[in-house]
Amino acid sequence: MNTGKVLLSVLAGAAAGAVAGILLAPAKGSKTRKDILNKGEDYYDSAKGKMDDMFDSFSRKFDKVKAEATDFAEKAKEDATNYAEKVRDGASAYAEKKMPNR
Repeated sequence: MNTGKVLLSVLAGAAAGAVAGILLAPAKGSKTRKDILNKGEDYYDSAKGKMDDMFDSFSRKFDKVKAEATDFAEKAKEDATNYAEKVRDGASAYAEKKMPNR
């Protein structure tokens, strides 16, 4: 989450600098407004691209963790089943020793 704050701060600073530079430049008002609009669209597209990349990265990480958790759960289930079989076999062997065949 710290990366998101840094990214937002950098984008906000860049946007403020661009707007200040455009407003202080000697140009017609209509041209200045158009320049501001274009810069805003550029920053929006850039931020959207970075957010999409971040979302894709989180999605890939989530899918990886999900797969690992599924593998872990399947292994745990298999281990529990094997352990239960050993306990059952041990209990059967113990019962046979204690209770001879009739």
